[in-house]
Amino acid sequence: MTASTFRALHHDRAPGDPLVLPGPWDAGSARVFADAGFPALATPSAGVAASLGYEDGATPPDEMFAAVARIVRAVSVPVSADVEGGYGLAPAELVERLLETGAVGCNLEDSDGHATLKDPQRHADWLAEVRAAAGDALVINARVDTFLVGTGDPADAVARARLYVAAGADCVYPILAPPEVFPALRERIAGPINMAADPSRESVAELARLGATRITFGPGMQRYAMGAIGDRAAELCG
Repeated sequence: MTASTFRALHHDRAPGDPLVLPGPWDAGSARVFADAGFPALATPSAGVAASLGYEDGATPPDEMFAAVARIVRAVSVPVSADVEGGYGLAPAELVERLLETGAVGCNLEDSDGHATLKDPQRHADWLAEVRAAAGDALVINARVDTFLVGTGDPADAVARARLYVAAGADCVYPILAPPEVFPALRERIAGPINMAADPSRESVAELARLGATRITFGPGMQRYAMGAIGDRAAELCG
């Protein structure tokens, strides 16, 4: 699958009909989601980390890229990869590593270690370099961490999102934006907006109603699956 196929899934969507991308953490879960009929997938860094025995943010880059490659090989639908803040790689090397996995999209954060926000203009310049290195070969989802580690000011989120779109991001992701501010973000940010749901139809429906273009689940699917396994294990041992 090509990035153009994946990019097209983000555009010309009817109101209330977002692109829903479940988050596989390994090849097996990827096949389950693809077999269920989802048109594309988006890996969660935290879910992949947990499957490999690491805390979120602690996965060695080589292991993350290898995990993404296994997921891509397992399915015939487009896969976007959450590669956190890019692992300190130069834009050209980051793009090369991503394309080697077969991924056609990526998620890139604008905070350092989920602790402090990056300078928005400097990050936008870096995103522009990623875009230049990738050309049209990657769909870039630029995460905006204002509501995660910043002030939570919607105006800051809008300003960052606009810079990232101008730098070449295909989609922006104001993670943890509260529902009450999302309509304002939708009105003031051009282009597709990603929001995170919990693994329930109700959560997806609510974000669709608020105008999300794209819905992902972060590590929610992986944690849901592990919770179900934990419950069954407790029953067997009880």
